[in-house]
Amino acid sequence: MATYTTEITSDKLISDNPIHQRLYKAYIVAKDYVSGDLLEIGCGEGRGVAALGPLVNRYHGIDKIGEILDRLKQKYPDYTFEQAHLPPLGTIPSDSYDCVVSFQVIEHIQQDHLFLKEIYRVLKPGGFALISTPNIRFSLTRNPWHIREYTPEQLQAHCEKFFDRVETKGIGGNEKVWNYYRANKKSVEKFTRWDFLKLQYRLPASLLKIPYELANRMNRNSLHRSQGRAVEEISHEDYLLVDDPAAALDLYYILHKSPVAASETSR
Repeated sequence: MATYTTEITSDKLISDNPIHQRLYKAYIVAKDYVSGDLLEIGCGEGRGVAALGPLVNRYHGIDKIGEILDRLKQKYPDYTFEQAHLPPLGTIPSDSYDCVVSFQVIEHIQQDHLFLKEIYRVLKPGGFALISTPNIRFSLTRNPWHIREYTPEQLQAHCEKFFDRVETKGIGGNEKVWNYYRANKKSVEKFTRWDFLKLQYRLPASLLKIPYELANRMNRNSLHRSQGRAVEEISHEDYLLVDDPAAALDLYYILHKSPVAASETSR
């Protein structure tokens, strides 16, 4: 039986619906891009397997949680699932995949430069990666599960060190989405106003995870009670792919490897 934290957002808890739909939108967008052989880094409970698997020749999902992967192997026996702690992508040869997708993962990776370098390595020449991560400009508190969050400029600079071309986009939303965001922000401020000493930014992350989880779950439940249908009726269609990442809740970048890729030693 799955145990859902607010970091592993549920598609079954209605109070999680706005966040679930926001995360699912990354896969809806990816449907217009993926083909050939696909590697997903951080497949989680399979939010995107059903969306992307049928569109490609070969699907390979990697995650660190073996229990989740065991369930996915039973549900999707035609796909490959592998447990691994990243980086590096030690089991994967260079130039292996046409596409790599990795949504809401890089913020959890200590060695983010090595992570990007490894994605570049396993892509075939002419391949590309789709990555998403929260835009720190719209984060309401410190998330102790994240190693770091990025501004649009910071993530672009990191990606340009390794990839031959970087397209910068984002996941924003319509007025329903921004109304939820504003209500969420107001609700969160009821908790954070008591943090006079800004301890959320000063204490070790390990000490903050349990309080963060409790407060976040209480906040989402409170929003559901107060907002009702506004929480329940948000769908992925209310989230929009936007060209300006600065105006987006999540950064959504398309990272290209040249058809005539530079050698690894030059990077």
